[in-house]
Amino acid sequence: MKFLVISDIHGNRDVTDWVNSVAEQEDVDYVLALGDITDFGPDRIAEEILGPVKRDVYALPGNCDPISLPETISGVAMDMHGKTADLDGFHVAGLGGSNPTIFNTPFELDEETIYRMLKPISKEGMILMVHAPPYGINDMIPSGLNVGSTSILKIVKEYRPILVLSGHIHEDYGIKHVNGTTFVNPGPAKDGMYAVVEIDNGSVSARLFTVSD
Repeated sequence: MKFLVISDIHGNRDVTDWVNSVAEQEDVDYVLALGDITDFGPDRIAEEILGPVKRDVYALPGNCDPISLPETISGVAMDMHGKTADLDGFHVAGLGGSNPTIFNTPFELDEETIYRMLKPISKEGMILMVHAPPYGINDMIPSGLNVGSTSILKIVKEYRPILVLSGHIHEDYGIKHVNGTTFVNPGPAKDGMYAVVEIDNGSVSARLFTVSD
């Protein structure tokens, strides 16, 4: 099973074309979009970006998306905010938005709510797709501070996902392996960045790319 993973599109409509090109070239099964599809709305931008994608899309809202986005994108993608899916036998749990930021963005959740929403949909060995990263992993801003979610980290420790996909922190993209879990932040798709992740016989491999100019 192979995913094309994107995040932080921020309204860049050019993403659609290269996503379709990469999806065909890599022969991916699914496209996973991890939020901030728009840049503070409107909702229709997300529909225009995701609607023409020629693979099944599973998508989350980010903190810069309108609160109404999950309902809106359900017409063109599988909304994964607070929901689960079975992808080729793997349990996938999703949660959009982010833990509180200093910017008071539209789609922020307090840590208690994040934990309360993730706990009942989590399973041992799942794939976890979130917009905000877990605290301490792919969550460092340029000042050196870690700004990820403590509740997402708690879920990770309790359920030991095979794979955690997050975005949100544009600067701290990368692939990390911690205690048997692979963590991937693909970087901002608005800048042509993406990841290709493959799971084969329970083994996860991930690669990062940037679209050539």
